[in-house]
Amino acid sequence: MFKIRTYNNIAVSGLERFPREKYEVASEIQHPDAILLRSHNLHSEALPDTVKAIGRAGAGVNNIPVAECTRRGIVVFNTPGANANAVKELVLAGMLLACRNICQAWDYVRRLEGPDELLHQQIESGKKRFQGFELGGKMLGVVGLGAIGVRVANKALALGMNVSGYDPYLTVERAWQLSASVIQASSLEELLSICDFVTLHMPLTEQTQRCINAERLRRMKPGAVLLNFSRGELVDSQAVLEALEAGHLYAYVTDFPTAALKDHPKVIALPHIGASTREAEENCAVMVAEQIRDFLENGNIRHSINFPEVVLPRAPGTTRIAIGHANVPAMVSKISACLGEAGINIQELLNKSKGEVAYSLIDAEGPLRWEIVERIKAIPGVLSVRVIESPELAIR
Repeated sequence: MFKIRTYNNIAVSGLERFPREKYEVASEIQHPDAILLRSHNLHSEALPDTVKAIGRAGAGVNNIPVAECTRRGIVVFNTPGANANAVKELVLAGMLLACRNICQAWDYVRRLEGPDELLHQQIESGKKRFQGFELGGKMLGVVGLGAIGVRVANKALALGMNVSGYDPYLTVERAWQLSASVIQASSLEELLSICDFVTLHMPLTEQTQRCINAERLRRMKPGAVLLNFSRGELVDSQAVLEALEAGHLYAYVTDFPTAALKDHPKVIALPHIGASTREAEENCAVMVAEQIRDFLENGNIRHSINFPEVVLPRAPGTTRIAIGHANVPAMVSKISACLGEAGINIQELLNKSKGEVAYSLIDAEGPLRWEIVERIKAIPGVLSVRVIESPELAIR
């Protein structure tokens, strides 16, 4: 029986994907095979030696010690695209809130006092200060064309906007989903210079941290609106504040408030609610549960941020060996030699790499002796070895 430890509140629709006859799922489980979480911070906790996988019901994995997990052969999963519709809708709402000064206008009305006749006079005299502009015909720049960015771009076109996109790592899958009407920007600087709205949809890395800095803000079109529903650290908050004070930036809409920005009249700061819908939470929970199940039961990896995507149909009557290892020459031949010397025939083998790590799935004929597994574990560069038995076989 597999053991799953949960942190945070994982949607029931996801937990129900673990059949009770095969899985024990609880928040207090000791020696878990896998961990499921949302925002819980694992950096300060010791991961049990039994952990083989960590599933994040969401896209960002900054709360997970990914480097440590990789060194230990622990596969880290996330759920790209599961909350894409929720974030897309909030981005669209953010553009409307900003360009029509809706938050400021609403706050103005809430502060008015007096009978209806006086209210009417105050409203008529004060409404001109909230004059805004329309989305139609404006240029939206989408930085990062992943699951969310593509949806935002396509929907903005449907609203009558023009759209420019920039993503040096655009995948073939996302390219197929992206409307042909989206204008490709050759650089981030080019996109910033031509757009009335700029929305950020990229991961936080050493390269992207504070990528929207004072220099790049100066390159933005005067009077533009900046939206950040990706990660707060992508933006230099002090530089944004200075651009707002100078009137160069019209508004900043973000899901990541800071003390310096949250009270500024041209900032709409929300409490990290981009994925906070029932639908998104259920989608994320179901997706990560299915990933963890497929990994534990079949060794397959889908949507991992630290290991390659490896999916191999099970060969009948075989024992599957799942091996995480360094991406170095001759590793597969060394593993194969261990099996060959023991008289074990390989029926299927799939090996893929991702950066400095690789992952191999092997379907071997017949059962395996534990000493063979130990020999594979002893190969320098092997991070983890797991044997997944077929129902009709057992390890001797």
